[in-house]
Amino acid sequence: MRGARMRPADVELREARPIGAEEPMFDGYPGALLEHVRIAVVVPTYRRPALLESCLAALCAQDLAPDDYEIIVCDDGPSDATRAVVERAAAQHAPRGLAVRYLPVRETQGPAAARNAGWRAARAPLIAFTDDDTVPDRGWLRAGLAALAHAEAAAGRIVMPLGDPPSDYERDASGLARAEFATANAFVQRATLVQVGGFDERFTAAWREDSDLHFAMLQAGARVVRADDAVVMHPVRPARWGVSLAQQRKSRFEALLFRKHPALYRERIGSGPPRLYYGVLISVLALVIALACGQQKIALAALAAWLGLTAAFCARRLRDTRHDIRHVGEMFWTSLWIPFLSIFWRLHGAVRYRVWFL
Repeated sequence: MRGARMRPADVELREARPIGAEEPMFDGYPGALLEHVRIAVVVPTYRRPALLESCLAALCAQDLAPDDYEIIVCDDGPSDATRAVVERAAAQHAPRGLAVRYLPVRETQGPAAARNAGWRAARAPLIAFTDDDTVPDRGWLRAGLAALAHAEAAAGRIVMPLGDPPSDYERDASGLARAEFATANAFVQRATLVQVGGFDERFTAAWREDSDLHFAMLQAGARVVRADDAVVMHPVRPARWGVSLAQQRKSRFEALLFRKHPALYRERIGSGPPRLYYGVLISVLALVIALACGQQKIALAALAAWLGLTAAFCARRLRDTRHDIRHVGEMFWTSLWIPFLSIFWRLHGAVRYRVWFL
């Protein structure tokens, strides 16, 4: 049974200051101006001032009236460079009536906590979320407002340009464009955020915190729709060699999401890591045991299985991606370790969050 429809007017818009967040820097805006803002844009950032500057330029050029929206930059790891970028944007656009506010978040780290600080500091009844490395289209906010006229939340369209051919990392990152609900481009009624408690701050990395919010809203009876006219450009950032190894740490948050929403996890996300990962693990265990027992033939068979599975994994990652020496070398090296790291971090999450999750 669907929950009762929530209206922005049903909640008190003033809240206590978020734990770990200071008062917004730009309090010089007239109270009446902020009280009549229709939508607040929340942008978490972490020491990427150049990217943030491009994002703010696009946000300040929206085709809404300047006093219809405000921008709140939540600095998760406050820095003078980030503060300076926001100050410049605020000074430039204040004469037009557009409020650009800076919110340093010191004690609670992570994008989930930063977004919570942002929407709780907002005066508007509607909240838009995007990231500091996006470039929203000029009509982005207008399309988001239209979607929220008949829904509690909406997911916009994310465009991610790729190289031709892309790297394995770029292809993997582009999965964000196919996400059902991603906070790089999302709109939510503030009343709905209040009802579900906002983001779960245990998601300390940028992984699955948006899925958790999505699932929480669905379970609360909220209507979540697509807003494909609300477009943001999200270029894939350059990454260091071997980045896929470090990314396996995010797997621990899969266990937390599964513990909170087991049915929706199975329905919307599906199973665990590829069976190939477990095949690799079993092959290596068999190799070690066979060597310890002096079973040379079994050891050779296990070694062949391990190398064969690893080669298949590497070949799959190279399919339709770059074939330069640097990239091929990276795929070979990381393919050796990813199965072990992925399983380790999933088990780490299962133990930490006390859930049976393989």
